[in-house]
Amino acid sequence: MSSYASGYPDVTVNPAVKQFFEEFYRTSDTPDAHEKYAESFTENAKLVMASKTVNGRSEIIALRKAMWEHVASRQHKPLKVFPFGQNANEVMLYGTVNYGLKNGKSSEIDWAARAHLVEDGGNMKMEFYQVYLDTAAQNANK
Repeated sequence: MSSYASGYPDVTVNPAVKQFFEEFYRTSDTPDAHEKYAESFTENAKLVMASKTVNGRSEIIALRKAMWEHVASRQHKPLKVFPFGQNANEVMLYGTVNYGLKNGKSSEIDWAARAHLVEDGGNMKMEFYQVYLDTAAQNANK
């Protein structure tokens, strides 16, 4: 079992959704994978990261680069995924993320997210993704 594998309720979940999130968080934790990260979204996707909102892949790439500015390493642990019904393409997620900061400090933060996926060119992609996390806890160690 992958360290990016999550728990799911006893409902039928599209295997492509499970595979998508495992690969997405693996990519999210790879420092220079900005383009690959952005390819996880549709061309005009909306991404809300705490208090920052961006639209479209170019803005997503810019936000992602900014998210790595003070971060040397990151390890997501997506613990649970809650699909909205059988074979749903909308889910809520819960997990933790460990940050290794460039200043030598580290922190672990709980997060939750809401995602809406669509099939795009034969692949699952997010057209909407909103992450909820405590930015005060995140910024405390910078």
